[in-house]
Parts: sequence; C-alpha cells; structure tokens
Amino acid sequence: MPWLGYFDKIQRADYFVFLDTVQFKKNEFQNRNKIRTIQGTLWLTVPVIYRYPMRIYEVRIENSRGWKEKHIKSIMQNYRKAPFFEKYIQSFEEFYSMNYEFLYDINVKSVRLLCKLMGIDTKTILASEIKEIPDEPTERLVGLCKYLGADVYLSGKDGIKYMSLELFNKAGITVNFQDFHHPVYHQVYSSFVPFLSAIDLLFNCGEKSLKIIREFNP
Repeated sequence: MPWLGYFDKIQRADYFVFLDTVQFKKNEFQNRNKIRTIQGTLWLTVPVIYRYPMRIYEVRIENSRGWKEKHIKSIMQNYRKAPFFEKYIQSFEEFYSMNYEFLYDINVKSVRLLCKLMGIDTKTILASEIKEIPDEPTERLVGLCKYLGADVYLSGKDGIKYMSLELFNKAGITVNFQDFHHPVYHQVYSSFVPFLSAIDLLFNCGEKSLKIIREFNP
C-alpha cells in the first residue's frame, strides 16, 4: 500500500508497469509501509520468505505469523475516528480476508484496490507478464516502453542517477521526471505527518483524495 508519490505517478500515466522482475530489497518498502497513529507512525509489514538474490515475483509470504489480522486490527484501531473510516473499512476487511501466497500478488492487489477507491483508471500490467525484456536497467525500461508503444517514459526523480538517457533518445522515447510535492491535508491526529501509506489520505479525505494529489501536483 504505497505512498502518495507512487499514485501520483500512476494517475499521470496511460500505462503503469509493476516492476516485479527486479531484485527484492530487504528492509525497504516492497513489503511494508507506515500508517498514522496517535504516537506517530506504525509499520505494517508483510513477513516474507526470502533468499538473496530473489526477484520480487519469486518472494513468498510467511503466512504462519498472523500478519493479516495484525494489519486490519491496526488499521481499525488507528483510523476508526477518521471521517471516511466507515466508507472504506469494508473494502480493506475484504482485502485482508483473501489468501496470498506471493508478495507481488498482495502488492499488485493493494495498489489496484487503492486506485479503484481513489478513482484512478490507469491501465496496469506486470513486467513478469512481458517476455524477452532485457535485465540491464535502462534497456529494461526502454524495452517495456517499446512493448507498450510508449513514446514518453515518466521516471521518478532519482532515475537520472542510473538511467542512460542516450538509450532512450536512440529509441525515440522522451523521458520526463516526476516532481512530486507532498500534499498537506487534515489528519485524524494533531500535527501533520507526511510519507505514509496512501490509506491515510483515503480515510481522512475520501473521494477528494485524487483531487488533493492533483492540486499539489498540477
């Protein structure tokens, strides 16, 4: 359940590719994110069975640890007083009632759920569904763009650190860099805390969530 910058990128695109073919990174955001609590923040972590150098689509979930029950309990405890809690909590209860074997499955389903609730209708596809895409980072991105017939690639702001723009130029693909400005909105607890899971915006602002993202990122 990613942060708001992730959904800003999705809502700007015609196609969004879940890059599940790259190496899983331990202790980052591929299997966890934060929600707001009265004390500050709380990590919601999906425990995984992982061996280096597994790719994301190979990583299994450790389902013996009761993580789903902990997640939904934490969400209910910390957002029950939020303005749009009653409107959305059933969707999350249904989401956590399903069985998940692989990390990519719950990640993709959580993103698609949040897109639906926020009114984002961008088409999505998994990189693992596309055959014969190179492993080299820039060649991989160029290959994905070519597969989808894209002439513009929207990169995160740090993409310039590892991408070869020359390869994009040779392929006739323009690279735009995301310049995300984090929205400030009313949260259920006093003082604003940024960089949380997008569920924080949804429970606090409801159907205005996408409008708020766009107002700060025209």
